[in-house]
Amino acid sequence: MAETVSAPRESPSIPDAHATAGGGTTETPETAPTAPARAPRSGATPTGSAPAPIASTSIGRSVRLFRAARREPVDPAGFYSLLAADSVHQLSHFTTLAGSLVLDVGGGPGYFRSAFQQAGAHYVWVEPDISELSAGGIVEPGRVLGSALDMPFATASVDICYSSNVLEHVPDPWRMCEEMVRVTRPGGVIFLSFTNWLSPWGGHETAPWHYLGGHRAARRYERRTGTPPKNRYGSSLFAVSVADALAWAHGHHGIDVVAAMPRYLPAWTRPILRVPGVREVVTWNLAMVFRRR
Repeated sequence: MAETVSAPRESPSIPDAHATAGGGTTETPETAPTAPARAPRSGATPTGSAPAPIASTSIGRSVRLFRAARREPVDPAGFYSLLAADSVHQLSHFTTLAGSLVLDVGGGPGYFRSAFQQAGAHYVWVEPDISELSAGGIVEPGRVLGSALDMPFATASVDICYSSNVLEHVPDPWRMCEEMVRVTRPGGVIFLSFTNWLSPWGGHETAPWHYLGGHRAARRYERRTGTPPKNRYGSSLFAVSVADALAWAHGHHGIDVVAAMPRYLPAWTRPILRVPGVREVVTWNLAMVFRRR
C-alpha cells in the first residue's frame, strides 16, 4: 500500500508535513475520520499533464465541459484534468497562484495536482477515503488522509482553499465550509463549487429521477443496473441548494463574497442567481469565491 500521510493541525509547514503527531506515517484506513466520504471516482489515474486552460467563458467552453462531464463515468481522468485546467484559469482572475499554498479539499487521487503545480502553486490535498487517495499512485508528500469536516491543518495556514464538487457529498456541508474558512489565512481566497440538488445532474448517476425523490431514484437505479449507485442519497450524496449556499456565504462574518456564478455556464448567465426557483434548476453547478477577512 502506498504511504499515506496525516498532518497535525500544529504543523507549521504544510507542504512538508508528512508525519503523524506521533512521528510515524499512516498506512491504514483506520486512521481516517468516520464522516461519510464522497464516492470514489474509480477507474482513473491522474494524468501527468493537464490540458490547456479553457481561455474563455463562452458557450463553446460550456459545451466542452458538458461533453467531458457526460464521459466522466468512462473517462474520469479526462474530465477531471480538463476541469482542473479550467479551475486554474478561473482562479487566476481572483488571486496569484504562483508561490501560493493551495489546499484541495476532497482532492481524491490528486486529479488537480498537475494543473496547480504547472501554475506555480504549492499543492496539497486532503481526502477521507484511503482507497481513493491511493488510486493515483502518487507517493510524494502533499496528500493527507483526513475529513473535510475536521481538517488536520492549522488555522490560517493556507493561501488558497479549493474544493470542487465535494460539498454535496458530505453530511454537514456548512461545517465543511466553516473548516475551509478556518484554514485560510486572512486575505486568502476560498473557491468552492458543488452540484446543487435540483439541477438536472443533482442526482448524479440517478438523474433525472432524483426529482421524484433521492431514495426512489436510488432504488430505480439498482433495479435497472443490478448494483447500487456510487452516489447514494442520504449516505454519500446530500441535497444542497443554491439558496442555502448563498445565504450561508452572505451571512458569514469572516469572509467577503467576491463572486458567485454558474460554474459551467457563460458569464452572462450570472443574473440567474438572482431568480429564486429558476436558479436551482438552471445553475447546474454553483461556484463561489470568497476572500478571508
